[in-house]
Amino acid sequence: MSTPTRTPVEAGAPLAMSASRRRPVSSRSGQALPVTTLDALSAALAHTSPRLVPRGTPLASVLIHGGVFALWLVLFARAFLLHGLVSWSIGVAYIAYDTLLLCFVSWKTLPLAGSFARGQATAPTMPRGAKLPTLGAVVAAYNEAPVIQVTLDGLLKQSEPLQQIVFADDGSTDATIDVLTQQYGLAQAPDGELSAPSTLYPTLRWLRVPHGGKAAALNAALTHIETDTVLTVDADTRVAPDACAAMRRAFAAEPELVAATGILTPMCARDTMGRFFQWFQTYEYIRNFISRFAWMRADSLLLVSGAFACFRRDAVLSVGGFDGHCLVEDYELIHRLRRYAVEHGKTWRVRVIGEAQAYTDAPGTVRSFLRQRRRWFAGFLQTQYWNRDMIGNRRYGQLGLLMLPVKAFDTLQPIYGLTAIALLVMFIVQGKLGVALSVSGVIVAKIIVDFAFHLWSVHLYRCWTGDRRNSSLAMAFVASVFEPFSFQVLRHTGAALGWVHFLTRSKRWGVQERTGLVGGGE
Repeated sequence: MSTPTRTPVEAGAPLAMSASRRRPVSSRSGQALPVTTLDALSAALAHTSPRLVPRGTPLASVLIHGGVFALWLVLFARAFLLHGLVSWSIGVAYIAYDTLLLCFVSWKTLPLAGSFARGQATAPTMPRGAKLPTLGAVVAAYNEAPVIQVTLDGLLKQSEPLQQIVFADDGSTDATIDVLTQQYGLAQAPDGELSAPSTLYPTLRWLRVPHGGKAAALNAALTHIETDTVLTVDADTRVAPDACAAMRRAFAAEPELVAATGILTPMCARDTMGRFFQWFQTYEYIRNFISRFAWMRADSLLLVSGAFACFRRDAVLSVGGFDGHCLVEDYELIHRLRRYAVEHGKTWRVRVIGEAQAYTDAPGTVRSFLRQRRRWFAGFLQTQYWNRDMIGNRRYGQLGLLMLPVKAFDTLQPIYGLTAIALLVMFIVQGKLGVALSVSGVIVAKIIVDFAFHLWSVHLYRCWTGDRRNSSLAMAFVASVFEPFSFQVLRHTGAALGWVHFLTRSKRWGVQERTGLVGGGE
């Protein structure tokens, strides 16, 4: 979701003084362009962030979250009070919930089925004569020297050139400076000031800021970039040659579109462990993006991938930019955009664009995977807590009445899953083989359902993206059989660690390893 940060700070705080001294930038026509300072961003954030101005906890939110926890307690107690399959009610509930979600996604993604031309079902058609918005890109990075070239080369080789590329260097201490100066013809400017254009690539500029986290670096870049729309790209992500053109068309076709995510394919190291994680994560990503399409059709999409996302710049500025206090700043931003839209009578949209694709470095070891999922889930819990007033609130439409209540259950879904596994092991150890056999029957039925959904997802993904290179029906079958006992357990374990991270309010989570893009290739 985002580049590692060690010490998140108030968004924009480290650079407020230097940014506020900037002079207006001149446009090509010679007229002064308005410049938003980091002070102004911080002021906007103070007015729009439920973290800074809590909205309270309505009764509906308390009942929904409390009900999810109370149900877990009741179902867990049944394991010690009842006999037979009903003693594993917590596992049955977990499977039933997941199956219902699969049914919902399958229903909502029906438009993707069939012989659709690439992208036909995903976004409105661009009106004849519509003006394409200008598009810039921000690459926020901290100590990412090994992968900088992969990312920047991908942006510089787009079929439709970007109007501006800002490399937001978050105070890197590795060889980042050498890469930028020697390979890209950039000259370092004082911290907080935009460098002169590259001597090799005129659209490329460098913004170095004191280390303060990804959100602070992104916000600093937002005050310098001048384009209508802004692409945020992690320094470990390679964008496909036609991805930016697809984003521009999507924003031109829909003036109310404020945020969009592209399709990401994970890349891991090419060793045995890396292949294991890439195999499972590939199908996980396929299912996730299919699910995002479903939630998009329900006008409830909340998750965009900050590693490769596009935003309408003025909308992001109006809500205060990215919040460095959240561990998943991209996810939190979408909540703020949607909240702002409802409170100000706007009909802003969030989409996933099947034509816009990219490859991103993904964890290829148990340690790095658990670290990533711990941060993702802790950030999810932060955002859910800050926006608790939206849960069950009909003012926010399907988002408040459908999506966020589902997310309330998701806060404990991994706990349900791990508890179900632990109880099954307990039954086997205690010699309750009859119960274990009944549970096994339920698990086999669930594997069959998952396999059907895997096949459906792969088919839809191929229709939607036109990409058949990274999906195999045979391997989807194997993944559906082994995932519940391996990858899914790791995923839930990472989420459980996220609970610890959230409850202890930890702000440290370590540094991710980058081995996929530079060591694996496509």
